[in-house]
Amino acid sequence: MARNSRSPVTGKHRVARRTKIAMGAIGLAIAVGGLAVAVSAGRTGEASADPADPSFFIDINKVPAGSNVNAALKQKGAQGSFTVDCGTNADGSHHNPDNFIAQPGIKNGAQHLHDYVGNVTTDADSSLKSLLAGDTTCKNGDQSAYFWPVIRVDREDEAADQSKNQKAKQEQQGKTGDVQQDKTAQDAKDAQDQNQRERRGQGGGRTGLGTQQQGDQNDGQQQQRRQREQQQNNQQQDQNQNDQNKNQQQNQNQQQNQQNKNQQQDQNKNQQNQQGKNQDQNKDQAAQEELGGPQGANEEVGDNDGEIIEPESATLKFIGGGAQNVVAMPLGLKILYGDAKQSTNGPKNARPSWTCTGFEDRLTDKYPICPQGSKVERIHAFPNCWDGKNTDSADHRSHIVFADQQGKCPQGFKNVPQLQVTLVYDVPQDVQQNKQYKVDAFAQEAHNPKSDHDDFANVMSKQIMGRLVNCINSGKACAE
Repeated sequence: MARNSRSPVTGKHRVARRTKIAMGAIGLAIAVGGLAVAVSAGRTGEASADPADPSFFIDINKVPAGSNVNAALKQKGAQGSFTVDCGTNADGSHHNPDNFIAQPGIKNGAQHLHDYVGNVTTDADSSLKSLLAGDTTCKNGDQSAYFWPVIRVDREDEAADQSKNQKAKQEQQGKTGDVQQDKTAQDAKDAQDQNQRERRGQGGGRTGLGTQQQGDQNDGQQQQRRQREQQQNNQQQDQNQNDQNKNQQQNQNQQQNQQNKNQQQDQNKNQQNQQGKNQDQNKDQAAQEELGGPQGANEEVGDNDGEIIEPESATLKFIGGGAQNVVAMPLGLKILYGDAKQSTNGPKNARPSWTCTGFEDRLTDKYPICPQGSKVERIHAFPNCWDGKNTDSADHRSHIVFADQQGKCPQGFKNVPQLQVTLVYDVPQDVQQNKQYKVDAFAQEAHNPKSDHDDFANVMSKQIMGRLVNCINSGKACAE
């Protein structure tokens, strides 16, 4: 099937639609004197740029040699191989954010874009029946589905970082320059008031009164004062009684209000629970219908933006995986490599898969920065021990697992050919050095390279599978 080629990413790539809108909005905010703000555009709640964390990158020379977890097995068991030429999806004609293995029937359920080779009909609704009826990009007629998340380049992330730094500086400046209140005037006023109080305290009784007259006057004043105090006490007692009665009434009212409130809360809670159930049902139904597909020339989806860079080569090779002999894969066998949700599920199924050409003796779970003349490379070696019964399982993993370091399978499992997908990318040197490339991922992964993954569904004819098994077990290097 003829396909057009897509040239490697150059210095002038297409700017993402959301990035253009976001940068324009930031410029407008600055023009009217506002602080720089994080701008969202396109789909609700998404940032204008979403770079991978700089800590996710590593110089390939700093990765220990001999850290390729697959290398030792290659030296054991059957040494044959079978390579299928299915192209590279160079023109990007087969992309979608579906995964019929992990999320069957959910349109755009992956929320990150996949590159596909092999079966051209692969989407959320794929089944063995539909795949058997589909065409393929594989030269030998292999109708299997092979797919992995795309890699993107986005130099505009640098502009977004600069805007973020500017905002941080402005916020920091707003926190400085706090001025303490000047208390000098208040202190002077307080001193003046104190002097006046002292003068009043030093004054005597009214002048011109005799001693006896002064005493009588004092007695009268004391009697009046006692009467006033008694009246005040009586009034205070009455007030206390009133306050007590009032408090009792308020407590009764509060208790009644609380009972009413509790009853209302119980009713509201029941209503909310019912509404929540209805919303979950509606959400599930909406998710099955549509989660929001790719937008714009760069097919941006979820939290993934930037220009897609297709692999310049995609090698699909089946090997022994350490086994002395392998048996045929069953038709319809589904296999996952890596874990697209490793931050949620834990590291158990995550696999280091990143390296550079010429450095295949080492693998890392970070994005490699390659030396001049070397290219970014992903190596995905799939599980190769089948339970002999099932083509899938509830977790999509239990039916097929990895062989041990001696190439042996767990009891009851059988060695099947191990698929190894090798992808090579011509990522520009400045993009690598500036840490501006990233793999498509679920939002919670934040483009963590540990979330790299790959998917395969076997739809080979018996004839092709027979040739494949024979080549591996006989030690031949076959390619079709």
